[in-house]
Amino acid sequence: MFASLAGVLFDGFAYGMLLFLLSVGLSVTLGMMNFVNLAHCSFAMVGGYVAVTLANSFGWPFLATLPIAFLAAALVSIVLERALYRRLYRATELDQCLLTIGIVFISVAVAAYFYGTVQQPINTPSYLRGSVQLMGMSFAAYRLFLIVTALVITALLVYSLEYTRFGAQVRAAVDNQRMARGLGIDVDRAFAVTFALGGGLAGLGGALAIEIVGLDHAFAFTFLVYVLIVVAVGGLGSIGGSFVAAAVLGISDMAGKYYFPWLGAFLIYLVMVGLLMWRPAGLFGKR
Repeated sequence: MFASLAGVLFDGFAYGMLLFLLSVGLSVTLGMMNFVNLAHCSFAMVGGYVAVTLANSFGWPFLATLPIAFLAAALVSIVLERALYRRLYRATELDQCLLTIGIVFISVAVAAYFYGTVQQPINTPSYLRGSVQLMGMSFAAYRLFLIVTALVITALLVYSLEYTRFGAQVRAAVDNQRMARGLGIDVDRAFAVTFALGGGLAGLGGALAIEIVGLDHAFAFTFLVYVLIVVAVGGLGSIGGSFVAAAVLGISDMAGKYYFPWLGAFLIYLVMVGLLMWRPAGLFGKR
């Protein structure tokens, strides 16, 4: 009984950390910049396909593909931010949604054209395919790696956005652009770097997701709902809120599939509704 409960908690937390890695970039851009970027998971798909291409076609080690996946998604996000997104910073949420959901359709079509509609495999190193024995129980090594990666990224994000000059500049630019420009802050640069950070984190999450949930042309649509749920439940602009929400939702989803198979994946939506009825602004949201 204890072993099964520990297994469900561990697998659920690992899945939650995957959701966190996929959604934390959207939490940053949506919460701090007030931009509704429904194409966020398209950046995750970019990172995933970059990792697959480097690993399968060029023989790169899996771990070596992760920083390239981050950089590729960050580069794509900068291009879109410079060319399209910055024109809609002051537009309505509907305009932002229409533009970004159009980008999702385009990314899905491009992925299907170049890679087909089948699941993309990737070879992970042997030390990530086995299991680790802890306290007499077996835990998947890759899921442990995923958890550690998410914890490290959380610490780095909280520090960089809350305790550094860059984080202060971004918050000032969001609150009052005119005042920020008067103080000498390069608002355009701050927004571009923030978008690059959010897109890069999505790309990293997409590369890490391949081993757990797979990768196909519809990835941007499949996980868009989950990402939005995490951001909504956690609260806009709250990295800690996204972390807690992703953990709760991941464990709830895994527990539902294990203990209540007749509910299947529907339990995560029940948890979302319950949490939002209790905290309409999210667990750590202020607006």
